[in-house]
Amino acid sequence: MKNNKSAAAQAARRRNIMLNLTHNKTRPIGLEMESNSIRMIQLAHTGENARVIAADEIQIGAGASADEQSRHEFAVSAIKEMLARGNFRGRSVVSSLSNSSLKIKSLRLDTSDADQIEQLITNDIAAQFGLDSDNDEIRYIIAGSVYHADEIKNEIIFLGADKESISQHIALLEEAGLKPLAIDAAPCALFRCFSSSLRRQEDQQLVSVFIEVGSLFTTVIISRGQQIAFVKQIPIGGRKLNEQVASKLDVDYDEAVVLRSKLRNTDTGTIETTTRQAIVDAMSFVIEELAREISLCFKYYAVTFRGNRPSEAVFAGTEAYESVLLEELKKHLDIEVKLAQPFRGFELAGTEFAAEQNASFCEWAVAVGLGVRGWDSPDNGSEKHERN
Repeated sequence: MKNNKSAAAQAARRRNIMLNLTHNKTRPIGLEMESNSIRMIQLAHTGENARVIAADEIQIGAGASADEQSRHEFAVSAIKEMLARGNFRGRSVVSSLSNSSLKIKSLRLDTSDADQIEQLITNDIAAQFGLDSDNDEIRYIIAGSVYHADEIKNEIIFLGADKESISQHIALLEEAGLKPLAIDAAPCALFRCFSSSLRRQEDQQLVSVFIEVGSLFTTVIISRGQQIAFVKQIPIGGRKLNEQVASKLDVDYDEAVVLRSKLRNTDTGTIETTTRQAIVDAMSFVIEELAREISLCFKYYAVTFRGNRPSEAVFAGTEAYESVLLEELKKHLDIEVKLAQPFRGFELAGTEFAAEQNASFCEWAVAVGLGVRGWDSPDNGSEKHERN
C-alpha cells in the first residue's frame, strides 16, 4: 500500500508540473533542449516593456549525443555551466519535451460534447498511440468545427507523452539544479512566441504559418488568429540533409556539416563553385521531400477548414538560416518565406544579441515561447484540455 501511495504521489507531482506555472516576481528560465543544442533564456516585462535578462547556448557535439546516458550527462553539465556563468535569477524553469518524445495527431470526432471527447481521448485514442491514460500525459486542443461531407465534425489536435519520458526529463532538470514549474510541448511554445502579434481584431481570421526546421524534425503550425488549427511534426531536418550530403559527396558526417556551414557563409569565396553545386544537388532530394510534406499540410488545412491557402510562411529553427533550403521551399511551395524574429519588441541591451542588430535569431523562437509562458491568459489563445 505504501508503494502505491508513493507511486500516486509521484504521478500527481508529475502532472502538477505539466499543468501548473507558479507566478513569481522573477520570470522562470525558458529551457529548450534540442538534439544538437541547449538554449536557456530569462525574460522580464513591466507594462508594455519587455527585455532579455539572460540567455546562453551550448552546442551538443556528435560524441555527446552518441547514447542516452551521454546525452543526459552532457545536458546536466551544460545547464550547470550556463547557470554558473550567466546572469540567470533563481532556478525555476519552464522547459519543453524533445519532439521525439511527443505524439501529435490531428483527429476528427463526431461529437462536440466535452465529456464524450474526454472519454474518446482517454479510452480509445490514447491506446492507439501506445499510451495509458491512467499514467501517461494526454492533452488535446480543440481546433474548431469542420465540414466532413454534409456533416459538421470537431477537429482535435492530440498531444501525448509517456510517463517514462517525462520522469527522465524532470530528473535531468533536478540533477542540474533547476526547479521545474511546467513542461510544455515545443510546438505550443513555438506558436506562443508569435501569437502576441495576432491580437488585433482584424487578425482573428488571419491564417498564419510558422515552420521550425530543426535537426531531427520540421514542425508545421497553421493558425487562425490566436488559435492553433493544425500541427504536424515531419521527421525531416538538418541531420537528414547532412547525411545526404555525406552520402552523395562520399565524405564523413562531420565533414558534411562543415561543408554545409561553408555553404551558408555569405562570402562565396569560402567554397568552390563546383563543390557548392554538388552540395546543393545532394540536398535537393531531401528538400523536395520536405516541400511535399509541407504542401500536404497546406492542403489538409484548406480542405478541412475550407480556408484559403497560406501565402506566407515564417521560418524558425537552426536550419532556417540555410538560404538554399528556403529558396527551394519557396519555389516548390509557391509561397513567400521570411525568417522569424522572436526578439522583436524585446530590449536586448546588455546581452550578446545587442551586438548583432541585423540578425534574426530565429533559432531562439521555442526558447522565447517557453520564457513568456504565463504572461498572457488564456495561454496561446487556444482551448487546451487537460485531465485532472
